[in-house]
Order: sequence, then structure tokens, then C-alpha cells
Amino acid sequence: MTQQLPEYITETAEGDYQITLSKAVDIDGAKVSVLTLREPTVQDMLAAELQSKGQGAAQQEINLLANLCDVAPEHIKSMTLKNYSRMQEAFKLFTS
Repeated sequence: MTQQLPEYITETAEGDYQITLSKAVDIDGAKVSVLTLREPTVQDMLAAELQSKGQGAAQQEINLLANLCDVAPEHIKSMTLKNYSRMQEAFKLFTS
């Protein structure tokens, strides 16, 4: 990759992104400070849309990010806005 990444986002050998959170989140009783975001497929986009029927674009994005990080949507919802912005920033790297 030729693009300069922020210090809190690193690309893995598989092409996924690891996001270092500014504040750890509680996931199933464990404090997690790094999440891995895998590259989305078209099926991931469709699944998030179906899962979020009638709930709006924000919920659709939350469902998509949760699926790509293999966590429950509630864990994404409990993040600080700073952490959520980091997740969005990493996601955008897949579309640029």
C-alpha cells in the first residue's frame, strides 16, 4: 500500500486492518484495545442492509462494522465516538 496510514491503523499481511482504540472496549468481559477489520464483500453489505431493515443508515453501518470485526453490534455502539471514527476511517481504506 502506498497510502500513509495513521499510527493507530496497521495493515496485516492478509490485507485486513488492525485498529488500535483510544480507549479499550469491554467485549465479553475482556478489555480489548485492538480490533481487526477484515475486507468487506458485497455479501457483507447486503447482509448488513437486511439486518438493519427500517432502522436507518447508522444502524446499517454499525451492523456492517460489527460483522467485519466479528463482534456484536452492541460492542460497536458502546465505543467512544473517537474509536468509532477510527473504525470508519479504516473502513474507508477498503473503498479508496
